[in-house]
Amino acid sequence: MRVYVLNGPNLGRLGTRQVDVYGATSYADLVALCERTGADLGLEVTVRQTDAEHELIGWLHDAADEGAAVVLNPAAWSHYSIAVRDACAMLRGPLVEVHISNIHAREEFRHHSVVSAVATGVICGLGLDGYRLALHHLAALSG
Repeated sequence: MRVYVLNGPNLGRLGTRQVDVYGATSYADLVALCERTGADLGLEVTVRQTDAEHELIGWLHDAADEGAAVVLNPAAWSHYSIAVRDACAMLRGPLVEVHISNIHAREEFRHHSVVSAVATGVICGLGLDGYRLALHHLAALSG
């Protein structure tokens, strides 16, 4: 199974950005975790991060065209980007939305994700382990 692990704005700053919220693990460590987990599960995993909304939308279009599964941390775009939500709605494969922090325990504007309504499932508040769990879930679906 082909899986895109896609990350939105500011996630490339993991390890230096708000370590009290997001932890001290770097983005490079997150990429390694996803690639290692995917390999262990027999998944073909590609991990990407962008601060450009149009680039994320293009990657979602690619995943839709391929029928690939997606693990998506839309970051701030979760809360207001109808364009990202609409691109997610085009996916033919499963979509697992992941948030490192518990968005429901943070500022009120973060409590709602426009992406969640079109996601297969949502994992939030489990730190980087949410990515690992999402990949395990997708592997189980393909098995």
